[in-house]
Amino acid sequence: MNITAEICVIPMGAGVSVSRFIAACQPILDNAGLNPVAHAYGTNVEGDWDDVFAAFKQCHEAIHDLGAPRVFTTIKLGSRSDRDQSNQDKVDSLRQQAG
Repeated sequence: MNITAEICVIPMGAGVSVSRFIAACQPILDNAGLNPVAHAYGTNVEGDWDDVFAAFKQCHEAIHDLGAPRVFTTIKLGSRSDRDQSNQDKVDSLRQQAG
């Protein structure tokens, strides 16, 4: 099953700046072929359910390996069974509707 998802990973107990931890997740998501699009408060991805969650696990492991003793993550996801739809399709539809 293909899904679109948003992940927001928050390393805890490792200082105020978290960008180096978040940056460690980008190659994981890229290498998994999930078409990641980072934004100010998370990253959007798309792909097979198992591939997405395997990559999310790898992100947690990488952040712990960098020294964060705790990781708090929020995940939003959606799936469709009636047709294929990418994250870019959703953005394009919104922009078209907005004029």
